[in-house]
Amino acid sequence: MDRDDPRPGAREDIGPTAQARPLSRRARTLSWIVGVLAIGALVALAVLLSQGSDTAGKQGGGRSGGGGRRGGMAQTTTVGTAKATLADLPVQVEALGTVTPAATVTVRPQVSGTIVQLLYREGQLVRRGQPLAVIDPRPYQAALLQARGALTRDQAQLENARLQLNRYNTLLTQDSIARQDRDTQAALVHQLEGTVLADRGAVQQAQINLGYTRIVSPVSGRAGLKVVDIGNYIGAGDTNGIVVVTTLQPIDVEFAIPQQQAPEIQKRIAEGAQIPAVALDSTRTKTLDTGNFSTLDNRVDTSTGTIKGKARFANAGFQLYPSQFVNVRLTVETVAKAVTVPPAAIQSGPNGPFVWLLRPDRTVTERKVKPGVAVADKTQITDGLAIGDTVVTDGADRLNEGAKVALPGDAPPARDGQGGGQRRHRSGGQGG
Repeated sequence: MDRDDPRPGAREDIGPTAQARPLSRRARTLSWIVGVLAIGALVALAVLLSQGSDTAGKQGGGRSGGGGRRGGMAQTTTVGTAKATLADLPVQVEALGTVTPAATVTVRPQVSGTIVQLLYREGQLVRRGQPLAVIDPRPYQAALLQARGALTRDQAQLENARLQLNRYNTLLTQDSIARQDRDTQAALVHQLEGTVLADRGAVQQAQINLGYTRIVSPVSGRAGLKVVDIGNYIGAGDTNGIVVVTTLQPIDVEFAIPQQQAPEIQKRIAEGAQIPAVALDSTRTKTLDTGNFSTLDNRVDTSTGTIKGKARFANAGFQLYPSQFVNVRLTVETVAKAVTVPPAAIQSGPNGPFVWLLRPDRTVTERKVKPGVAVADKTQITDGLAIGDTVVTDGADRLNEGAKVALPGDAPPARDGQGGGQRRHRSGGQGG
């Protein structure tokens, strides 16, 4: 239609220079979707190409490595070895213990009085029955004299009453006295006999009290620090006493062991066996004393799952001191002629413990074993090894079944390249 057409509603022709209409919302959305899909396709293609190149590189490298191994010598691992040997292994139980004296006694006076003598020195070794202090004995000597005087008086009265009773008995047979008088005299005799017995008891008590003025040690041991001085008044049964005596020979060590180890010890005790005990210092390198196991407690501590035990030591050298912490080692029994290997030879695998057994051709094979008793440098093998078998102790983590190994004393193998170069060098030297 002509652009100059004057008719209303006439549409103008759109030429090539006319402006384009803006895209609708639907068109823009479709264009975004197409763009995102295109980018995703490009990324996926790049990933596939990268994986393909890596696979090819690995295959090529593997082939190249295989060729290298075929062209050269297989790499061997240098290992340490040891032979299975016979040994007597002690079954031992170790625990941390506390030294406790066999007896700790606070020496208290049994009578009151003033201290007039101290017969010991601080830290002195004292014997049982040895005098330690003296309380003023004069009041108790006087009490003993009074008791003896009362006894003598009442014995005289008793003797007179008995004589009078004999006269009454004679008169009664002659019917010259009333029976009541005779019976009254007989009752007086019995009364005085009781009085004499009481007087004798008083005399004995006075003698005992007088003896208590000389305070002696009830046990043998070492005297502690001084508690009272001369001139102090001390009461009977005083809480602090005059000194504390601790028995050091023999001496005990108390310790706790897991309840699982108690049945084995109880079995040995029931068999009447002596279980040797060793007291070690904190580093477990120095032996302080040797002794024997004494007993186990009668119950298990539910909070820790342990049971207390006690061992006794002679302590001849006074190496053990009360409240000292020591390590206790009990030798419950000894396994004789056990097949043993170093603990480093035993490995752990999915099928249980095993060792690497060295063959005569310097290859290794995996051998399942059954460990038994273990000590510091030896482990018993109850099944799987024989005397003289050689096992790997060092370098086992780099081994596999049938691997070729070398020992530290073996000469290193010469490489082909180095050997050829040396030969060429020697031949060149000769030719020159």
